[in-house]
Amino acid sequence: MMSPSERIGRATPYILMLLGILLVLTASQAMISLAAQAYLSIAILLCTLIIRRRPGHFARLLMMGLSTFISLRYIFWRLSYTLEFENWFQTSLMLTLLFAEVYSWIILFLGYMQLVWPLNRKECPLPDDESLWPSVDVFIPTYNEDLSVVRNTFLAAMAMDWPADRLHVYLLDDGRRREFRNFADEVGVNYVIRANNQHAKAGNLNYALAHTSSELIAVFDCDHIPVKSFLIRTVGWMVQNRDISLIQTPQHFYSLDPFQRNLDISEHIPPESNLFYGLVQPGNDFWNATLFCGSCAVLRRTALVSIDGFAVETVTEDAHTSLRMQRKGWESAYLRETLAGGLATESLALHVGQRIRWARGMVQIFRTDNPLLGRGLSLGQRFCYLSAMLHFFFPIPRIIFLLAPMAFLFFGENIIYATPLAVMTYVVPHLLQSVLTQSRMQGRWRYSIWNYVYETAIATFLAPVVVAAFFAPRRGTFNVTAKGGLITKDYLDTRMVRPNIVIGCLLVMASFFGVQGMIDHRATPVLFQTYGMNLLWTTANLLIVLAAVTVGYERRQVRRAPRISAQLDIVLRDPEQGKRYPAQTQDLSKGGLSVTMLGPLPQGVQMVEVEYINKRDKITTCVPARIVNQRDVLVRLEWMSRDTQDETAIIEMIFGRSDAWSQWSNYSNDKPFHSLTILTRSIANLLMLVILRRARQV
Repeated sequence: MMSPSERIGRATPYILMLLGILLVLTASQAMISLAAQAYLSIAILLCTLIIRRRPGHFARLLMMGLSTFISLRYIFWRLSYTLEFENWFQTSLMLTLLFAEVYSWIILFLGYMQLVWPLNRKECPLPDDESLWPSVDVFIPTYNEDLSVVRNTFLAAMAMDWPADRLHVYLLDDGRRREFRNFADEVGVNYVIRANNQHAKAGNLNYALAHTSSELIAVFDCDHIPVKSFLIRTVGWMVQNRDISLIQTPQHFYSLDPFQRNLDISEHIPPESNLFYGLVQPGNDFWNATLFCGSCAVLRRTALVSIDGFAVETVTEDAHTSLRMQRKGWESAYLRETLAGGLATESLALHVGQRIRWARGMVQIFRTDNPLLGRGLSLGQRFCYLSAMLHFFFPIPRIIFLLAPMAFLFFGENIIYATPLAVMTYVVPHLLQSVLTQSRMQGRWRYSIWNYVYETAIATFLAPVVVAAFFAPRRGTFNVTAKGGLITKDYLDTRMVRPNIVIGCLLVMASFFGVQGMIDHRATPVLFQTYGMNLLWTTANLLIVLAAVTVGYERRQVRRAPRISAQLDIVLRDPEQGKRYPAQTQDLSKGGLSVTMLGPLPQGVQMVEVEYINKRDKITTCVPARIVNQRDVLVRLEWMSRDTQDETAIIEMIFGRSDAWSQWSNYSNDKPFHSLTILTRSIANLLMLVILRRARQV
C-alpha cells in the first residue's frame, strides 16, 4: 500500500500535465500580430533560458509546457493561415510537408508525455533467508554466432552469484551445431535444440519455456555478458512484488558503434542507445510501461504462461511480449543499472539491418495490436507504446524535410503560403524552444542535432520497410544481427551511403539555385528573403547529410576482443622467484591487458601470474600471462589461460565486476552549440583524413 505522500507524488505529474494542457490549448489558438508574436516568443525564450539552469522536476515541466505552447501556436498558424491550393503538384508538395510537420509535433508531444517524470528506480534487496529466493532459468538463444562470442556469456552466466541448486543455464541452439553441443558438455550447461526454427528467436525461447520449470527466466543475447551480481541486484523486485512480470536493465555496448568509431567521437558524444536506456525507459517505468528489450532482463514464468509465451506474431517479439503482459494487468519495472555488456554492431550496414528489423516489428505491432485499441492498458501505457511505435515512422518525414526546400529552389513552388518574415517568426521560436527543452530533458543521454544524423544515415533504407510493414504487416522475417566481426581495412561503404550522396548532390545544386536566386532578386525583398530562407534550410540539411555520409567510411577494426578501460589494483607474481610486483591495469581484453608498474620489472622476467581479488563481488583471479613488451613502467601482457577455470576467472575480472560498466553515463550535460561544434569538427577531421590518404595513394 502506498502512503498518502506517495499517492500525492504519483498524482502530481498528472495534475500538472492536465492543467498545463488546458492552459496551453486555450492560449495557443489566439491569433495575434506578427510583432506581438515576436515579442511573445522572445519573452518565452528568455524565461526558458532562465529556467533551464534551475534543477528539479518543476523547472523541466515548465520548459516542456512553454515548448508545447510555442509549438502549438506554430501548428495552429500553419493549419489556419498557410495553406493555399493552386494545382495538384503544388498541393501534393504542400500537404506532404504538412504531414511531416504534424507527425513531428505529435512525436514531440508524446515524447514530453513519456518523459514527464522519469522514475529512477533503486535496487530492492533480497530477503536474508536464501530459502525464499526463487529458482532461475537462464535462456541464452543462439543461431549462427561464432562460438568465441558465445563462450564469454555462458561462462559469466554460470558464474553469477546465486544458489547453485536454483540456477539453471540453457544454451538454446537453433543452429544445431556439434561444436556448441561439445562446448555445453565441456562446461556443464544445458543444451536445448528443437526440430525446426519456426518463429525464430521467439520460437526458440518458447520451446525452452515448455521444457523448463523455474519460477523466473533471465534472458540474455549470446553476446551480452552479465556481471556476477546480476540476479542479486534485479530479482529483489520480483520477490517483493508478485505482480511484476518483467524487470529490464540497460543493454550496454562495450565496443564502439559505427557512429562512434567512424566519426571518432566516442569520448565526446554519448552512444546512440544511451537515450533509450538512460531516459526513455525510466520514463516508461513511471507509467508502468517498461519495454522488454530481448536481453538483460528477468521475466516471471506465470506471466509468460498467461499470454501463451513469448509473442510470435511480429519480428520484435520482445516489445510485443511486454505489451501483451501489460494488457493482462501485469506490472513491469526498469532498473537503470548496467549489469551486462555486449557488442555493438560493427558496421553501418549491420546497424541498418538491425534497425530494419526493429522498424518492421514496431510497425507490425502498430497494425496488428495497436496500443490505442483493446483493453487492459492505462492511458499512460498507451501513450508510451504509441510513442515507441510512431517513432519508427521517422524515415518518411526525415526524407521530406531534407528534400522540402527544393520545391521552391528547383520548381518555384510555394509550399508554405506566408511571407518569409511570418514563417521565421513562428518557426524559429518553435525550433529553438524544442531544441532547448529536449537538450535540458536529455542532458547527458543524447546531444542536440545528433538525432538528425542518426536518422538521416538510415532513413532511406528504413522508409520502404516501414511502408511495406504498414500495408502488409504479416510479411517480413526475423534477421539475426551478426556480432564479433572484423573490418580489415578502411573503406567507404558506397552501397550504404549512395542514397545520401544523391541527396547531398541535390542539396548542393539547390544551394547554387538559392545563391543565384538571391542575386537575381536582390531588388525584390520578398523573393530575396524566400530564396535566403530556403538556402539556409538547404545548408543545414547539407551538414546533416554530410555527417551521415561520413558515417559510411568504415574504419579498420581487427580486434576480436575490444579493449576495455579499467583501473584495477593487481599484483604480478614471478612464479620462479616468488616476488610480487604491485601494478594497476590500464585496459583489459580477453586477449591480454596493459598495466602500469610502480617501477620497471627486472630483466629476464618473461612469465608472471596476474593476481586480482575483489571481495565485494567474490572474484579471485590468478592466471598466468606472458609479457609481450615493456616500456619503462608500462607493461603489456598476453593471457596464457590453462583451462576453462582460468578462462572464467579472466571473464569475471573483466566483465563480472559490479562496477564494470559504471562509467556508461559519464558524459557532461548537453550544450547545443558545443554539440554542433563537435559535429562539424568530426566531419572536417574525417574528410581531411580521407583526402590525405588518397593523396598518399596517388
